[in-house]
Amino acid sequence: MSINRVEVMSENTVLSVDQVRKSYGKKSVLKGMTFDIEKGKIVGFLGPNGCGKTTLVKLINGLIPITSGEIRVCGYDIGKETKARISYLPERTYLNNWMKVKDILEFFDDVYEDLDKDKAEQMLFDMNIKLGDKLKTMSKGTKEKVQLVLVMSRDADLYILDEPIAGVDPAARSYIMKTILTNLPEESSLLIVTHLISDIETICDEIIFVNEGRVLMHEETEYLREKYNKSIDAIFREEFRC
Repeated sequence: MSINRVEVMSENTVLSVDQVRKSYGKKSVLKGMTFDIEKGKIVGFLGPNGCGKTTLVKLINGLIPITSGEIRVCGYDIGKETKARISYLPERTYLNNWMKVKDILEFFDDVYEDLDKDKAEQMLFDMNIKLGDKLKTMSKGTKEKVQLVLVMSRDADLYILDEPIAGVDPAARSYIMKTILTNLPEESSLLIVTHLISDIETICDEIIFVNEGRVLMHEETEYLREKYNKSIDAIFREEFRC
């Protein structure tokens, strides 16, 4: 008799991805991807462009249908229950240019019961972003900061950030990472999708390397550094020859 993986799943498991496949017609994008993320872990989700990272993130957030396999968040199948437990920063800006920051904040406050409006306003103040500022006057990097504030102001079990520092200059990246860490609840988990590995590897508890729709490696960050005697960035470049 086969064992149902859900039944033996740890109570500490926030995200469970089990033999997930995604195809578009005859093109297979995800080919049986499997991994778990536990409570309180910060995990780097790394791989070259086109390897399936963003596709999986969309599946976790219920934005596209799964072909086969199973994804569960806090024990729930993807749906209404999981949407309430995930706070997601997409790779591309989705905010309307005609809106002011205060309009966006009010909208999110209406939509998400777990949004801490005071926390959001404090983060905006710290970033020198005013409530009356219009998005159409902002740089791409500043817009992404606004999105990040909205995401990190929620009280979620799982935060998923897709390229959170790609649109900001190098000088601002450390501040962005500090903002993420400062506002991440202790028992919540964080999945960071990025190609800027050197900027995030120091905060990651675990690293997942993916390529061609499969998980190549899922290990603790310190274990990988000790095993290869290299930085995660150097291991990545060697593994993918980039």
